[in-house]
Amino acid sequence: MKKGYILVFLAASMWGTLGIFAKLLYGFGLDPFTITFYRASIAFALLFVYNLSKGLQIKKHRLPFYAFYGFFAVFLFYILYFYTVKISSVSLAVLLLYSAPVYSTILGYFIFGEKITSIKLAALVMAIIGVLLVVNPNGGSVSKLAIVLGLLSGLTYALYGILAKLAVKNEKPEEALLYTIGFGALFLAPFSNFEIPISSLPCLFGLAFFPTFLAYILYNTALKEIEVSRASIIATVEPVVALILAYLIFHEILTTKQVIGAILIILGSLMLHIEERNEKDQT
Repeated sequence: MKKGYILVFLAASMWGTLGIFAKLLYGFGLDPFTITFYRASIAFALLFVYNLSKGLQIKKHRLPFYAFYGFFAVFLFYILYFYTVKISSVSLAVLLLYSAPVYSTILGYFIFGEKITSIKLAALVMAIIGVLLVVNPNGGSVSKLAIVLGLLSGLTYALYGILAKLAVKNEKPEEALLYTIGFGALFLAPFSNFEIPISSLPCLFGLAFFPTFLAYILYNTALKEIEVSRASIIATVEPVVALILAYLIFHEILTTKQVIGAILIILGSLMLHIEERNEKDQT
């Protein structure tokens, strides 16, 4: 097995811990803005040192694009996802986040002219049905606000991927992430509380280091060996890891309907990634 596959699996597994870190940090009395600000700020410092060692050259003419990118892909995405975790559960938040491929497919059609094949359409239907089952497990017991914020987090996650396609045409992935997270931290700063418990620092550093800095470095390193389309298929392990950890750590249990919905969402996402790989193989 290529080392790249193992690196993607490790990166995706780390991304699966995002909601876990969020839930743990809420135990220290921190709010979503403060948590995400420290996540972005610490990760920015780590990325700055890393990029500096690689010969970073700041491109001033690209900064307006990254300000736009940072607003949607960090400020909005981080807040929406972490707030969904706060008012619902890790399980619900990560499953609603994985509505992102639905948005990506639709936006890809309008922005890049990507075709919606019969397989993509079937995958979209599966994902949508899965979302409906997840958010309505027992006749509407899930918070409507959590559903709206969770689905919006999926939309911003999809925008993250689309803007990333535009970014890496001009910069290395780690440089693009540096600029994006830097602007995101700036947008988050005015809403954050800078006075935090000292005891929360190890958890905040863990959030910034593992699922933010290290996960992206591993993923980008893996892409030197394997194709993006293949990597994205392996990365669908992320929600599985999140669900398992949420059960083991916080004893979050899905209803039968939610389990079926989760399977449909993950399978739908997997089908979309496989179809994308097949399309690239044919070109």
